[in-house]
Amino acid sequence: MRIGIVCYPTFGGSGVVATELGLELSKRGHEIHFITYSQPVRLELLSNNVHYHEVNVPEYPLFLYQPYELALSSKLVDMVKLHKIEVLHVHYAIPHAYAAYMAKKMLQEEGIYVPIVTTLHGTDITLVGSHPFYKPAVTFSINKSDAVTSVSQSLKDDTLRLFDIKKEINVVPNFIDLVKYEHQFTDCKRAMMANVDEKIITHISNFREVKQIPDVIKIFYNIQKEIPAKLMMVGEGPEREPAERLCAELGISDKVVFFGNSNEIDKILCFSDLFLLPSLTESFGLSALEAMASGVPVISSNTGGIPEVNVHGVSGFLSPINDIEDMSKNALYILKDDTLLAEFKANAKATSKKFGIHAIVPQYEAIYEDTLKKCLIL
Repeated sequence: MRIGIVCYPTFGGSGVVATELGLELSKRGHEIHFITYSQPVRLELLSNNVHYHEVNVPEYPLFLYQPYELALSSKLVDMVKLHKIEVLHVHYAIPHAYAAYMAKKMLQEEGIYVPIVTTLHGTDITLVGSHPFYKPAVTFSINKSDAVTSVSQSLKDDTLRLFDIKKEINVVPNFIDLVKYEHQFTDCKRAMMANVDEKIITHISNFREVKQIPDVIKIFYNIQKEIPAKLMMVGEGPEREPAERLCAELGISDKVVFFGNSNEIDKILCFSDLFLLPSLTESFGLSALEAMASGVPVISSNTGGIPEVNVHGVSGFLSPINDIEDMSKNALYILKDDTLLAEFKANAKATSKKFGIHAIVPQYEAIYEDTLKKCLIL
């Protein structure tokens, strides 16, 4: 199949999943066309089966805000016609599904029918999409898609609760390439980050308010009071500077490393002992899954799709949102006993296997094929 993928080309979960999906589909013989405003961060190698098409938005003084949706729709029309793309898979309802529908209608005027598969990732539903200004457009975009998927049952439930949806929503969870987390490289040396007696705690996110960065710092503060430990903070965002100030106020700046964005997540997780994810909400919890695949147990909140990934008492522990004391207690329970820590590490890795890329990608292929068959009937 010739598949067009539209996504945000950023470090966020939706962009990462869309990119990994496209790369795996290309390995399975499909021709993949990424269509977005810059090359996705994990799209490191283009090939005969993987192509990238940049969406340029011309500057017009008439517009206070440049119309990306219009530029994207026009680009989709051109790319479908030029490369004979058979299916458009768009990640995020707005603006991508909205732009894809506009492109679809323009193509129909020329006798070309291209079905749209829309994947809902989270903030397009629970944050942006539920805003009264955008809710009609989101509802319309989902209902006009030919197939709709959601990355978790929790997100599907939220979508059906918040919007008047007529389309069936298929739950296809996020996934990871387990091979990437086998740590076959030889430079995974704990001494690079911590002393032999120190446990290494890690948090990875886009440092937005929803990630509860102050809670991460406070949980670690409680941990380091009882055992030697270091905290690895990976990512960039508006909450980074306040987090650095909080570390200074608590007197733990020398025990916390702020990496910024990184393409070496697997190496950072390689020497980690515990992962913290106390978010206000997560549609899935991809960073938690990446940690688990690296054999790192997870201390998290019990919100959104996280309980579908992190199994309480097996791969880590779940706590109520903002319950810093409970998360700290659970973290110390795991970290203080090396035998128990090894057991949780093994359990985390085993739990992650059901989200392996080879188990999930065929589900998308089946959706593409089914959508194309319905298209032919029409």
